[in-house]
Amino acid sequence: MSEGTMQRVAVQSDDQRARNGRKAQRRAGRLRRGLVCAAAVPAVALFATACSSGSDAAAQGTGGGSDSSSAAGSTDTGGSSAASPEVQAAKYAKLPKPCAVLSQKTLTSLVPKGAKSGKEGTSDDVATRGSCSWSSLDSNGVKGSQFRWLNISFLRFDSDAGRGSGEKQAEAYYTSQVQGAQSVAGAKNTKSVPVSGAGDQATAVRYDLKKKEGAFKQQTVVARVANVVVTLDYNGAGLAGGKAPDADALTKAAEKAAAEAVGSVATANGAAPAPSSPAATPSKSVSKSASPSPSPSKSSAKKS
Repeated sequence: MSEGTMQRVAVQSDDQRARNGRKAQRRAGRLRRGLVCAAAVPAVALFATACSSGSDAAAQGTGGGSDSSSAAGSTDTGGSSAASPEVQAAKYAKLPKPCAVLSQKTLTSLVPKGAKSGKEGTSDDVATRGSCSWSSLDSNGVKGSQFRWLNISFLRFDSDAGRGSGEKQAEAYYTSQVQGAQSVAGAKNTKSVPVSGAGDQATAVRYDLKKKEGAFKQQTVVARVANVVVTLDYNGAGLAGGKAPDADALTKAAEKAAAEAVGSVATANGAAPAPSSPAATPSKSVSKSASPSPSPSKSSAKKS
């Protein structure tokens, strides 16, 4: 082979190697791109999955957000209640012993034959409610007998954020007690009068009530002092031919006893009885609810 031919072959070989090198580079480039793309597929899938999971989480988060919002709303509501101004504390924290609120002198004038026979009513919380009753039967032979019955009940209210101040609750109960006394079934000649000197509010309700034992003269005095309501029931009758008692005298005696009972509330709490404000005018509205019976046991249960 001539030198020129050898040079041409060498040049062709170099060209061939260059072409082969470029082909190899192109194949390598394609291979790299293929690997990159292949690797990119799971990455995209992973990204898509992540996005999908994120979307689901977001969707779930929306639901969870609602729950959280509800919880937050509840918390905010609770916070609002807690942040609201507190109700005024109740003035009186305890009650007097119900059978010891009246002096022997007063009891003797109201129930002459039963001044020492007070019977305390049952109570599951003596600091909140209590009652005591007395009965007297004075026999005058052929002139008949005089019957008297007395019951005093106390109900004390504590201040509460939901129900309001003890005083406001007592005011509502006072009103309901007056209305109940004004609407006793079978009552005749019902009259209501304000009572002074017996706490912040006081009303006396009187009426006649015919029973199988005789004609009874009933007096109910309802009084409120701050957060305590005192209800005094007093009735009398002339039995077995006895003369009917004077209603005015019974009412006067009941009002005096009610004022004494009201004063015992302050004493039980370590304070002197406060000066009473003018009594409120009794409500003219009549409750349709059941009212206390003049019977000692039933009335005691009703009032206590």
